[in-house]
Amino acid sequence: MTDHTYTPPKVWQPSENGGQFANINRPTAGARFERELPQGEHAFQLYSLATPNGVKATVMFEELLEAGYADAEYDAWLINISESDQFSSGFTALNPNGKIPALLDRSGEREVRVFESGAILLHLAEKFGAFLPTDHTRAEVLSWLFWQVGSAPFIGGGFGHFYAYAPEKYRYPIDRYAMETKRLFDVADQRLAEGRYLGGDDYTIADIAAAPWMIPFTEGTIYNEAKNFLAIDEYENVARWAKEIAARPAFKRGRLVNKSWGEESEQLRERHSPADFAGKL
Repeated sequence: MTDHTYTPPKVWQPSENGGQFANINRPTAGARFERELPQGEHAFQLYSLATPNGVKATVMFEELLEAGYADAEYDAWLINISESDQFSSGFTALNPNGKIPALLDRSGEREVRVFESGAILLHLAEKFGAFLPTDHTRAEVLSWLFWQVGSAPFIGGGFGHFYAYAPEKYRYPIDRYAMETKRLFDVADQRLAEGRYLGGDDYTIADIAAAPWMIPFTEGTIYNEAKNFLAIDEYENVARWAKEIAARPAFKRGRLVNKSWGEESEQLRERHSPADFAGKL
């Protein structure tokens, strides 16, 4: 076994360590170049990419439209993180954290910026009065929403990075984050043994938040052989829930928006009207 022993220096300094996303990673924030963001005709302007966090926002918009909220029409603009689009002056003005998704809400008297996927879901749920209960179950839904928000870094930046993207394979971090990812699936599986959805009897923003992360594991479409490596099939209640949500028309549409890879029929780099889905589904 290769000796990967590392003694941290007294003061850390960044190094060129390779990896799939090494070219965009820096220990500083802020704009790296000047570029304004495009804007369309709708009240809501979304800037995103079809990663699990980005899919949360597009699914939410599509679910609102599916439910009859015509005022939820939106323009979705592609932010290609591999090309550092997220570090433009326009994007960092909308999201100082430089991460997708980010939303400009022009529906009120003044423009409002919303960044972080969980905040976007909560903002839209409250604005439209949808997918978030107002009775005693509200706290349960919000608890599961923030459970997902808090757990995503362990799955993505933790397990996903060290298992699929790191330039070298280290057993300790892979074991550490594999254990945590399986624990999180077990949390969800036990919860879904109690009811149809994470928040209770109704489909809510808790499910919209969790599904884009968990469904790809059940399908085997994320992080190479992660489905087999983590024995995802053993989480039968998650599988039942994932299959149901993946079949929703709005979820199918939301997964395509701001997707710029794969088969042409499975991607939609920008979305400006329902007509953009023609021939895609």
